[in-house]
Amino acid sequence: QVQLVESGGGLVQAGGSLRLSCAASGSIVSINPMGWYRQAPGKQRELVAAITSGGSTNYADSVKGRFTISRDNAKNTVYLQMNSLKFEDPAVYYCGPVAGKLYWGQGTQVTVSS
Repeated sequence: QVQLVESGGGLVQAGGSLRLSCAASGSIVSINPMGWYRQAPGKQRELVAAITSGGSTNYADSVKGRFTISRDNAKNTVYLQMNSLKFEDPAVYYCGPVAGKLYWGQGTQVTVSS
């Protein structure tokens, strides 16, 4: 399996934006779909966005209209553009496959302040 490295997290004010990146050590063409997950303290990891190799996307209701997932197969990278961040969005965000054997990188922390 490829190694995944998430980046781009940080501290942002409510209503602000962040762009997360997930860089893979090898080709992600065969990883279909790819997704972004998040896990807040005391909660289960949840899938928030997914994208197929053909570019079809799906979102959790909680982020629909605010988050956009994209992938660049040539760069072996998946992105998550997060806009209008809310107080319920803080978590460690991970990327990984949505089907088959699941695995993730080390994650990137997103914090939202008032």
